[in-house]
Amino acid sequence: MKKEILLVIVLFTVNFTNAQIHEIGIFAGGSNFMGDVGSTTYINPNETAFGILYKWNKSPRHSWRISYTQSNITGQDIKSDSQLRINRKYAFTNNIREGSIGMEFNFMDFNLHESGTKITPYIYSGVSIFGYSQLFWVNGKFKEDTRNYGFALPMTVGVKSRITEHWILGAEIGVRYTFTDDIDGSNPKNKNLETLKFGNLNSNDWFVFTGVTLTYTFGRKPCYCNY
Repeated sequence: MKKEILLVIVLFTVNFTNAQIHEIGIFAGGSNFMGDVGSTTYINPNETAFGILYKWNKSPRHSWRISYTQSNITGQDIKSDSQLRINRKYAFTNNIREGSIGMEFNFMDFNLHESGTKITPYIYSGVSIFGYSQLFWVNGKFKEDTRNYGFALPMTVGVKSRITEHWILGAEIGVRYTFTDDIDGSNPKNKNLETLKFGNLNSNDWFVFTGVTLTYTFGRKPCYCNY
């Protein structure tokens, strides 16, 4: 999936360099999980996350955004506030590789061709597809069944500012609501493993990416009046 995301970014860069202003850069931060294993704290980064992103700024208020992010996702019952989980002492690690596409909306005009300081809060949403390992609990530990793909809805809030003529620094928190309940191995999809299910089988998993973005802007001045 990483190669496919990079290819999309390259194609967008080649095709639109002379048509609109673009941003390309990196994301660095942490991740945490919310599900049937581990802590239930919503924002609690405990693993390193990193990625790349591309933005096509259609106007000073909105941009199309493509990103690739990966991280280990972990959960440890001993770090939970629930005494039942602490006594259970389950712990798992999964690897998430996510590609996301959607729209970013700025609450304030963010026209990078105007002089002066630029800063704005923003939100982002769209659709994500992620790869992960299907796990199951047996003989006192989690084991891997197969790799699988799932869909998620990203819901991100952040704030960004231009720090030089071409560089933009941002900070964001991105929650992913997934359409699966087996990232932590609590609800195996393999019918042969149904007896190993545990936890709340009616609640899907969530994971969160928290961190900073640094992007470089390029492309000629657009005519926003056409949009």
